[in-house]
Amino acid sequence: MNSYAKIVVKGSPISKSNFKLVNSNGRSILPVSSGKYHDRYAIYEETIAFEARAQNPNIVLEDGLIAVLNVYYKSELRHPDTNNIPKSIFDGIEKSGLIINDSQIKTLVINEFYDKENPRFELELFSESQYSLDFSIVKRDTPITSKKYSPPPNRKSTVIKPKEITASNKDICSLCNKPLKKGEGVSINRGTEFICTNCLKKSF
Repeated sequence: MNSYAKIVVKGSPISKSNFKLVNSNGRSILPVSSGKYHDRYAIYEETIAFEARAQNPNIVLEDGLIAVLNVYYKSELRHPDTNNIPKSIFDGIEKSGLIINDSQIKTLVINEFYDKENPRFELELFSESQYSLDFSIVKRDTPITSKKYSPPPNRKSTVIKPKEITASNKDICSLCNKPLKKGEGVSINRGTEFICTNCLKKSF
């Protein structure tokens, strides 16, 4: 039985949550072929699936897994929340067939780094029947300069409900630029844009 795999995917890691749209009922959806920026996540997931399989041919991990994920961002100032990254990555890994189900991940260790020249993620998967995790936290002999964090810019914002499309407004579809009638589309980007029903169907 296979017990180890390593995957390296170049490019700045992205979060699934940044590319979801919201329909008029408040339900999250994820477009795949809209021709717009929102397709970026679907392309990223396909890239992960391809690289995972290409780098680990004929390997299928069926056991519970210990995962060690090292994420390298291009910028220290602007990047997704690291705690949102694993879902994006494991969706692609599962799609590759390297693992059976992302619920196999029983232990996950995430490390955040910065590499301006080579942003990427490196993921190692270990079978928990063959490996165990052993680590310790120790006090530094010489403290390093601490980094002070600020609240996220949206901390004080309130939840914005999807904007209702009415017959009186002049909103148009962000994809096909056709005027929208009441009940013909869904709002995206916190209600600032709309997609018509036809374009939405084409996205799946």
